[in-house]
Amino acid sequence: MSASVQQSPARRRLLLASDRSDHSSELAQILQRVGDVEQILTSDIPEVPAGDLSGIIVDINLRSSESVQRVRNKLRAKAYESMPRLFVLADALHHGSMQAWALGATDTIARPFDPNGVLQRVRAAFPNPHDEDFSANGKALNRGIEAAHGVMVKIFEGLPAGVPLSFIDVMQAENAILRAIKRTSLREWLATVGRHHTHSYRHCLFVTGFAVAFAQHLGMRDEDQRRLTRAALLHDVGKAFTPIAILDKPGKLTDEETIEMRKHPRQGFEALVAQGSFPREMLDVVLHHHEFLDGTGYPDGLKGDQISDIVRLMTIVDIHAALVERRSYRMPFTHAKAFEIMEQMGDKLDQPLLQVFRPVALGAY
Repeated sequence: MSASVQQSPARRRLLLASDRSDHSSELAQILQRVGDVEQILTSDIPEVPAGDLSGIIVDINLRSSESVQRVRNKLRAKAYESMPRLFVLADALHHGSMQAWALGATDTIARPFDPNGVLQRVRAAFPNPHDEDFSANGKALNRGIEAAHGVMVKIFEGLPAGVPLSFIDVMQAENAILRAIKRTSLREWLATVGRHHTHSYRHCLFVTGFAVAFAQHLGMRDEDQRRLTRAALLHDVGKAFTPIAILDKPGKLTDEETIEMRKHPRQGFEALVAQGSFPREMLDVVLHHHEFLDGTGYPDGLKGDQISDIVRLMTIVDIHAALVERRSYRMPFTHAKAFEIMEQMGDKLDQPLLQVFRPVALGAY
């Protein structure tokens, strides 16, 4: 079955594929507010998509191995490799979300549909420069990500090559980053970063997004928001000196590799101290963001009051970002499941602060 709505050619062209012809009519009506929608059965997904197709929305029973395999076979074609794909979840259960991410989801939406929420997800997953709000907000988002990416290049490519990194380099990026998340959303930041960045860059940009959104949620003063932005950008600077084979290893690290990986906080600290221009609290975050309140963290085994407030906050956003990222050795956890895991960490984390983070974490879902 196929139905299309002809609108201005400047609008998105969206392919809505479902495993039942009558299953997605409500979603199609919502999507037609932001794009031209063609509804098809998953069995009819073309081998080669139309050249002007913005992306594909898949609405199937993710618990059906037959439906999942059919979509997997269709979307593994080379023509679909770089195409954004948004999956519909029947609920927020972890199993369905894992199946969606395993099928290469750019993002997910869940029933029952919140039309405004769906449209926000679609705009983030399938950007269109002809949207009325894209011109200003979309450009702000892109500038913020470009600014953060520029710092990552200086960290991960410049520092190992002996090119100095200055505090001014980091400060010059912060205005664009703060403006990007304030004018769009954490969800859009994560979706865009997730599409275009991988590995260490992606993690640092995820942490930066969560830190900025948390600071804005707390109503922090502008200067405090800037402090958190800088700390987030810098927190993993030591991984610039960790062998790529360890950073990108698809399986569990050996004991020797774990020891090497755990050198990165001190390596980053020493690298920034050598630069001579970084504030003490930035150095504190770089050195101690893997410390736990119960003393089981590293590299110094700090505990309780020995761990500063800014480190406690950065540890929370660092762990949450890591859990919701797709890694070479596992699929990402949902934001809800990641938050649950962190609650189960008990006295390792500042639990009152974690509860304040809840609306930020779950709001990004």
